[in-house]
Amino acid sequence: MLRVLFFAIVAVAVAAIVWWPVSLDLRTDEQIQADQLTPGPMQMPVITEVPDFSEYTDVREKKEAFFSFLAPLVQAENARIKQERRKLAELSERWSEGLPLSPEQTEWLSQLALRYRAKFDLAENSEMFRVLFRRVDVVPETLVLVQAANESAWGTSRFALDALNFFGQWCFSEGCGLVPESRNEGANHEVRRFNSVNASVRSYLRNINTHPAYLQLRLLREQRRAAASELRAVDLTAGLLSYSERGEEYIEELNAMIRVNRPIIVDVIEATPDSPPE
Repeated sequence: MLRVLFFAIVAVAVAAIVWWPVSLDLRTDEQIQADQLTPGPMQMPVITEVPDFSEYTDVREKKEAFFSFLAPLVQAENARIKQERRKLAELSERWSEGLPLSPEQTEWLSQLALRYRAKFDLAENSEMFRVLFRRVDVVPETLVLVQAANESAWGTSRFALDALNFFGQWCFSEGCGLVPESRNEGANHEVRRFNSVNASVRSYLRNINTHPAYLQLRLLREQRRAAASELRAVDLTAGLLSYSERGEEYIEELNAMIRVNRPIIVDVIEATPDSPPE
């Protein structure tokens, strides 16, 4: 219980200041490193060690410890995305009113488009802003945390412990990660090794927000935004059909995990000054 309390205190302190397409990250190591260094509105410590969650014998305590460990990192990354979205909205309004963008604003927008894999285009009939608004958006904390629990076996998998990879993301250059024991003959993918848990969370969110396999999730999110509806985890899981070769069975499993674990996530996140999980 003391360990759970410790993680809860850390979370409060921090807050105060399928198949192959699933996990694809085709950026070079230099691009990944540069992205990892991009600051956000919530300054987070860089986490390079994973607690031994297997020590817990009480299931509720284990879940609380896991969510308390990961939730502040997810909130920090979502806060960074919200900040990007706000600035995007400001520049979109200026552009739609025919006002010129400064060189600094243009460069920022160009880098944002590059990061979110959108074509940079300020022509009059450009679709860039529409595409970016679809991509530059948060993923509900509950969905991120439940997927992390599912993919990392509650933080006890080899990939979570040895590669700081909580979402099973792949890479394709030799030595970029860990070779899966069950990798088929002739396959060349590895499970990417990250230099921090923070980087793992950021890469996962970027994957969800840019990979073609998750367009359906982004469309569902866009529809709810247009209707001014609450952005809930359970409303977006259908867009993750490609995250696992188990397909619908995987979606049903995620939905069940959301129903069971959302009350615990609410308790963990409501202990912080940030907004409750979605």
